[in-house]
Amino acid sequence: MRKLLSRNCQRWFSTTMHQVQKTNGLSRRIAMLSLEFCEFRPRILIDVSKIDMTTSVLGFKISMPIMIAPTAMQKMAHPEGEYATARAASAAGTIMTLSSWATSSVEEVASTGPGIRFFQLYVYKDRNVVAQLVRRAERAGFKAIALTVDTPRLGRREADIKNRFTLPPFLTLKNFEGLDLGKMDKADDSGLASYVAGQIDRTLSWKDVKWLQTITSLPILVKGVLTAEDARLSIQNGAAGIIVSNHGARQLDYVPATIMALEEVVKAAQGRVPVFLDGGVRRGTDVFKALALGASGIFIGRPVVFSLAAEGEAGIRKVLQMLREEFELTMALSGCRSLREITRNHIVADWDLPRPVPRL
Repeated sequence: MRKLLSRNCQRWFSTTMHQVQKTNGLSRRIAMLSLEFCEFRPRILIDVSKIDMTTSVLGFKISMPIMIAPTAMQKMAHPEGEYATARAASAAGTIMTLSSWATSSVEEVASTGPGIRFFQLYVYKDRNVVAQLVRRAERAGFKAIALTVDTPRLGRREADIKNRFTLPPFLTLKNFEGLDLGKMDKADDSGLASYVAGQIDRTLSWKDVKWLQTITSLPILVKGVLTAEDARLSIQNGAAGIIVSNHGARQLDYVPATIMALEEVVKAAQGRVPVFLDGGVRRGTDVFKALALGASGIFIGRPVVFSLAAEGEAGIRKVLQMLREEFELTMALSGCRSLREITRNHIVADWDLPRPVPRL
């Protein structure tokens, strides 16, 4: 693995991205997608000489239902950071979602060349800042807003507290640099937690989803939905899509894995808007499970940052190609020639099985 830029960067990568999975029992929920929670029911004697993985997301055609989730501060993992991610996503013919807390601005990412890009949004207390940022994303050619709704306060990230996490001095949150909001001060525990407490609006509510629609023509995806109730409210309030996410299992402990919440949300949406899964995908078989449970596509975060840290843009290209090949093979061996042929009948989930009745 390529040597990281500094001890602070290395500590962030090794602890925040790995040890978080051991904190407060979260590893179980992160890993659920890849465990034996479901089994495949493959169909045989189907001509699978041609496999079509293409799909459309909000009207934009992409090469596969595998997209890149927003992950913050990517230049801590590699000097090219979000530049490398944008180029790799474009080369793979898929969507990149840029984090509000990126270490490259929307304009800088747009300058890397053509590509379909979404912008992930945190709502700041100063709504003028939010409006300005959304308009910048529009001008830079971004195609949708992924509104994160599960972070009125930052979850207790013990690795960040232990390491007193903050951005190294040579990096800033580029989208806020000119607004004097790009720096993250050191704190007694987590600099990120202090930053969130000072800037992010805890009063965020459904009326703000409506407000966003008055300042932008971009479709709005509500990111952080885990229940049928909130899926229905998202649609009622004008969401163009729903992203099932538990924020990498770093917000509220004892929430379900995204894969466990997915089907409930899909059923509540009733096909009125697309539902996507963000979190837990590690193999192409995981992509197949998510689509069988009703997802229109999936987003990956940690695999992108891991591969970015290891080999930069080449690493991300490689991980996207690996997932593509694994997913294509899973489709072929399951007897599915296109995404629409992947159905709920192709899997048996753990919750489908009858539960033994305990003896009294």
